[in-house]
Amino acid sequence: MFEKIKRSILAGICIGLGGAIFLKLGGVVGAVMFAFGLLTIVHYKLPLYTGTAGFIDAKSGNDWLSMVVILLGNIVGCYLLSLLNIKGIDGTAVIQSRLDAGFLQSLLNAIGCGYIMTVIVQAARDKNILLIIFGIPLFILLGFYHSIADAFYMFVVSFDLLKAYLPTYCIIVLGNFIGCNIPRLLSYNKR
Repeated sequence: MFEKIKRSILAGICIGLGGAIFLKLGGVVGAVMFAFGLLTIVHYKLPLYTGTAGFIDAKSGNDWLSMVVILLGNIVGCYLLSLLNIKGIDGTAVIQSRLDAGFLQSLLNAIGCGYIMTVIVQAARDKNILLIIFGIPLFILLGFYHSIADAFYMFVVSFDLLKAYLPTYCIIVLGNFIGCNIPRLLSYNKR
């Protein structure tokens, strides 16, 4: 279990790096550079919440526990990266846009991201990283919400905005889970 926690934290750091470069550069270039985070995770086979949620055995209590451990480890990794106080990084606009969107739109945008994540993770498991290179910028440029990237964004805002965002964040985590399982419901993901 300790190994899973450590590797989950490392995955959170990787996504935090992707989020940091996106905040720094923005636009298409920032979205493309964000893919570094997931490419690193895939290369080192690190556990990521949105790379796990669509593949768990719903009947296994161990899988559910493992997914929660991965989510919390990913969040801790994002927090640790945020402690670097990287110059020019501010998640206020991103987090405020989530709050302005409201719960329903946040849920829908998170479902879209979850779906894309499971599709690209399955492709990576099949040794096709091209979908990662296109899939990450796709969900970012479409404005879909990734719960682990959002964990990084929420750690680089004011404490008051962070507190206001937490209920929306829970909706995004749920939305990612739902989206991650759409391929399973459509019977085209492999375990």
